[in-house]
Amino acid sequence: MTTPFPFTAVVGQDDLRLALLLNAVSPAVGGVLVRGEKGTAKSTAVRALSALLPQVPVVPGCRFSCDPASPDPGCPDGPHEAGAGAERPARMVELPVGASEDRLVGALDIERALSEGVKAFEPGLLADAHRGILYVDEVNLLHDHLVDLLLDAAAMGASYVEREGVSVRHAARFLLVGTMNPEEGELRPQLLDRFGLTVEVAASREPDQRVEVVKRRLAYDDDPAAFAARWAEDEAAVRARIVAARELLPSVRLGDGALRQIAATCAAFEVDGMRADIVMARTATALAAWAGRTDVLAEDVRQAALLALPHRRRRNPFDAPGLDEDKLDETLEEFGGSDDDDPDPGPDGPGGGGGQPEPDDAPQGDGDTEARPEAGENGQPQHSGAGEQSAVRASEPFRTKVLSVPGIGEGAAGRRSRARTEHGRTTGARRPRGALTKLHLAATVQAAAPHQRARGRSGPGLVVRRDDLRQATREGREGNLVLFVVDASGSMAARQRMSAVKGAVLSLLLDAYQRRDKVGLVTFRGTDADVALPPTSSVDAAAARLETLPTGGRTPLAAGLLRAHDVLRVERLRDPARRPLVVLVTDGRATGGPEPVALAGRAARLFAADGVASVVVDCESGPVRLGLAGQLAGELGGTAVTLDELRADSIAGLVKDVQRRAA
Repeated sequence: MTTPFPFTAVVGQDDLRLALLLNAVSPAVGGVLVRGEKGTAKSTAVRALSALLPQVPVVPGCRFSCDPASPDPGCPDGPHEAGAGAERPARMVELPVGASEDRLVGALDIERALSEGVKAFEPGLLADAHRGILYVDEVNLLHDHLVDLLLDAAAMGASYVEREGVSVRHAARFLLVGTMNPEEGELRPQLLDRFGLTVEVAASREPDQRVEVVKRRLAYDDDPAAFAARWAEDEAAVRARIVAARELLPSVRLGDGALRQIAATCAAFEVDGMRADIVMARTATALAAWAGRTDVLAEDVRQAALLALPHRRRRNPFDAPGLDEDKLDETLEEFGGSDDDDPDPGPDGPGGGGGQPEPDDAPQGDGDTEARPEAGENGQPQHSGAGEQSAVRASEPFRTKVLSVPGIGEGAAGRRSRARTEHGRTTGARRPRGALTKLHLAATVQAAAPHQRARGRSGPGLVVRRDDLRQATREGREGNLVLFVVDASGSMAARQRMSAVKGAVLSLLLDAYQRRDKVGLVTFRGTDADVALPPTSSVDAAAARLETLPTGGRTPLAAGLLRAHDVLRVERLRDPARRPLVVLVTDGRATGGPEPVALAGRAARLFAADGVASVVVDCESGPVRLGLAGQLAGELGGTAVTLDELRADSIAGLVKDVQRRAA
């Protein structure tokens, strides 16, 4: 068995260590979400935590870790009688991002259930994690159907497995810990709110601390057992402190003054619902117990707010998480009336030192120009292309009409285009390829019925063989690659128009976030095109690039289309099942170089030849409209919509499934 890196040997990362320790003291806090860049010891610290947790008493032989003092009456391995049990170390179970539903919740043998009436159940990861830690690395990349199952289990404290009326239930209460890199995309709000605490981690910029990190890591890699032995005394001390804090926790008093501060803080930061108030209360109580006190102080409430509120105050996916500490201090001071019998601060001074784990021994031009004329001779703008305008702010986002890719795909689960998926409405049946996951009961009975006499059926039960089983085929929704190709040239540079264009793209990005798409951003201006953002799941990264996008110069439309075509070609090799949707935002004008319009037309026909779904958002304005965007949409084999038609509440319902030209 691999020796884990000691928890107390992690350099710095005080907030991360504190959040994990508070959950070890009080699992009711609700888990931890760790956000940060790669290489910041996120996974190392989480894996090291399990070694600090006290032993877990279990019923011998129970696959569902029932507590011998109060066994689950509905345990599939039960019933158990209350009494003495055995002890085992607390488990940390890792949920792989690509895990199947059966691996998470367990699998039921449908063939035996139909033919023998036996509930033959193989427990999944939720059963293994009961009364322990469930760790999800890269939790933001977890498939939606697995997220739904996690939400259900976290809310009910139990897992249900149902297959055509046959069901199994078992307890599933666990400490949920997730790590993620925000650059790869954000979490669904429902799952985000399920994490009690969140911490942001980053690598230290202090050379001495970075040196100490490297020293400890090299020493661990050279001899893990010897390195762990060096920290054994510190590990034992923290383990003992966790046990003492757990024993003290029921005696901690949360006074009315602290409760008023908690309620006022949650109201001041406009967090949704009441879960934040409850989590703050539990966290403040755990902080007091960790500090060895029986009363919650204002410092505990402040630290609890810094851990429990940042991920709950985001109003949309483009808001950066965080908390205004000046506003927090003002709120706590305003509602800081204390109870009459509040004690003096503990031996560690104000806050009792409970806010941090034991320290380790490591050293610690404007340039705005006039807008170019809208159009000149031959429908081309009359501008030199030399000027550049500073970035303008996007207008308010709005709800957009649904843009989808035609046909039936088989890509990653999402909410945009039709696809064959494991979840959704049943559309038919087929013979299973591999393990049966979704039984089509009617088709199975129909396949088995003609053979009952030949199989010697004598009783009321149906004689079912493996060849009779039928897998249900289902249709749901997939996520797509939405590639934005944005014209940032001088013909788009009028401030009011560019603000509206950015607002429209921002609205489409918000729609892509909600539909679980990958997004990419290509911009073109001057003489060339740039990949402002390679395809990624981080929609907020695309929004940030859009916000700083400058405008000006000529319109190399062909270059923009060719660069987008190259991006799709590379992405098709990386993720062939994810179908692309190109959203070209332009007024359709092309300038620069010989025959720019003809060259743009030839580039557009490459997309049509490849069968790529596309839509052109026509940004042309003014009393005289040339219709160039519509012509370009025809070359692409897609459709064109105006900015007004893009709105979901517009009268003209012109945005439907994107039509693509037959190859």
